[in-house]
Formats: sequence, C-alpha cells, structure tokens
Amino acid sequence: MSNDALSSAGPAFDPDGSDDQSAEALEALIKTIEREVDELQFTRFTNDDAVALGQLIIQLGVGRNLPIAVCIRRPDHILFRAALDGTTPDNDYWLDAKSRTAERYFLPSLLVGLRGRRDGTPVEDDPLFDTTTHAAHGGSFPLYIQDVGPVATVTVSGLPQLEDHKLVVEALRTFHAAAGL
Repeated sequence: MSNDALSSAGPAFDPDGSDDQSAEALEALIKTIEREVDELQFTRFTNDDAVALGQLIIQLGVGRNLPIAVCIRRPDHILFRAALDGTTPDNDYWLDAKSRTAERYFLPSLLVGLRGRRDGTPVEDDPLFDTTTHAAHGGSFPLYIQDVGPVATVTVSGLPQLEDHKLVVEALRTFHAAAGL
C-alpha cells in the first residue's frame, strides 16, 4: 500500500494523537509498515549507496522546504549525515535515538512503538529500554539485504514521526526503483 493509499483508507492512525483512536486504524498502520519491510529489501547496500540515498532525501527536503536532518549509518559507523535549515541539535538526539531502536529491534522505529501500543506494553515501560538513548518514534528504517538481514539504518528527524517515516519510505522506494536494487 502506498503512502497515498494510507491516507485514503479511512481515518488514519496518528501515533502523536490521543489514545482514543480506533484499534483498527492502529492495526492497519502496523500491517502497512510490515508490508513496507517486506517490500523494501535490497540485493546490496554500499557506502556509495548510502551517500546517494542521503542526497536523495536531502533533495526531497530542499524541494519541499522541510526542516529535516538525515543519518544513514551502520552500527558505530556513520555513512551519511546532513541537516537542513530549521533543524536544531535536538534533531541529532532524535536521529541517534531512533537509529539505536531500529538497530536493536531490526525493525522500523515506528513499528516498535506501534506494536507496544497495540499490545498494551509500551516499549518505554520495559526497564531494559533506555529512553535516554533510544526512541520508539517514527523515522528510522533498517536497510535490509535479501537473505542477510538489516545492515544499516536510514533515519529522518524534524517532522511529526509519521511524516518522518513516510519520507524515509518514499525515498527508499524511489532509490530502490532507480538503482534496481
């Protein structure tokens, strides 16, 4: 399902909204993200690919006048990082915290938060989840290599968390199609 289809499928779930949203809308968003994970598998992902993907996200941000910061990294190795006008040092915290969550759970950071919300056990309530270094908010997506698993993360910060997530997915789809990966 495309990001556009998400908005036309009825009342969408807003992870920043109130707790009285429908369980059906929450489950629909979870299923959409799970399909994105299945869809966005790569055959390879090099450091040069990371730079090209980062530049694509920055181009999207500049073209839309978005105050975003972007980080593409392997654990303990930053491959691409940039921040557009309107961002602050807080965006660096969010980039790192969301990336750590995606790296730890091998899932998009938004999916980690949504599943906990659905199950009634927010990940933030887990004593092993350090909220000073991790965040289960949308915007970080693992980069999966087919038959290998996640090898890096791409993260955006600066917009509401669902919009951060959608921008990452849009860029991954565009990059995937253009590079034939």
